[in-house]
Amino acid sequence: MTEPSAPRLTQLAHGGGCGCKIAPGLLSEILARTAPGIVPPQLLVGTETSDDAAVWQLNDEQALVATTDFFTPIVDDPFDFGRIAATNALSDVYAMGGTPIMALALVGMPINTLSPDVIGRILEGGASVCREAGIPIAGGHSIDVVEPIYGLVAMGLVHPKRVRRNADAKPGDRLVLGKPLGVGVLSAALKKGLLDAPGYAEMLAHTTRLNKVGATLAQLDAVHAITDVTGFGLAGHLLEICRGSQLRAAVDWAHMPLIHSALVFAQQGVWTGASTRNWAAYGHEVGGVEAWADWQRALLTDPQTSGGLLVSCSPEAVPQVLQSFRDAGFAQAAEIGELQAPADGAARLQLR
Repeated sequence: MTEPSAPRLTQLAHGGGCGCKIAPGLLSEILARTAPGIVPPQLLVGTETSDDAAVWQLNDEQALVATTDFFTPIVDDPFDFGRIAATNALSDVYAMGGTPIMALALVGMPINTLSPDVIGRILEGGASVCREAGIPIAGGHSIDVVEPIYGLVAMGLVHPKRVRRNADAKPGDRLVLGKPLGVGVLSAALKKGLLDAPGYAEMLAHTTRLNKVGATLAQLDAVHAITDVTGFGLAGHLLEICRGSQLRAAVDWAHMPLIHSALVFAQQGVWTGASTRNWAAYGHEVGGVEAWADWQRALLTDPQTSGGLLVSCSPEAVPQVLQSFRDAGFAQAAEIGELQAPADGAARLQLR
């Protein structure tokens, strides 16, 4: 644990975890001003469909999955911060159907504020997750900055035919979510001093569980698309699948897996500013919200740090997908809705 005289990590950051991502509306505006880059034929996945990682075909049997993810502290314990950040970064490889092979560390620390011991514990936390994933941290880069930042460049391998893109979902597919929602709400409660020890342990259990099951799911022909739910919330990342595949989606609140303590906090009005920013960016694409309470909308847009995989699969594959999740330890995995063909005047995402 951090020494009593040391500052709390979350006090050194203006935001935490995936909640510190640039809001989706502003990000779209920034990217719209960026000139298109080179797109060689080996680049199987680039920036076009808001996928979780880039994919470069090496040969007929292998493609390289490459991604990077880093953020400011979501918790105060340095070891736990490192674990969460590394788990979150590796998730993007799994979301493409890949298996990680190597990582590079990205480290930005206020070296006049944090001791070498605290910084070392952050790195140890990240390294522990990489050992669990069976990969080395083979290098990296570090700088002196005002806010603590930690994450990974993650690289993996996948068969070119097993890549799972946002653009490949099909009408009639069912949607399965692997982890419950509410991590952002718990982080807000932690910052307010409202989260007790059991609540913190529950938050840690979800944010440090590797999404290794993504590589297993990608072996199923009936699984058409996979993404992970992170800073833009469930609605934001589901909308990325809808846009990429030119479909619309419907989700059912009654089937939504939720972290129970997060549900209680949300009903009390505890949620993040990032949730509000997310809704401002894409709320115009969502229908049926008038029947939902504000706290339900907050959970739908809740920024998930190291969130669950969202799977689009054929209806007949749902039992196998759910079983794969449960075999991997994701007890709350649930079918939450379906994808439909576009229709004139219909919202891209319908809440039921």
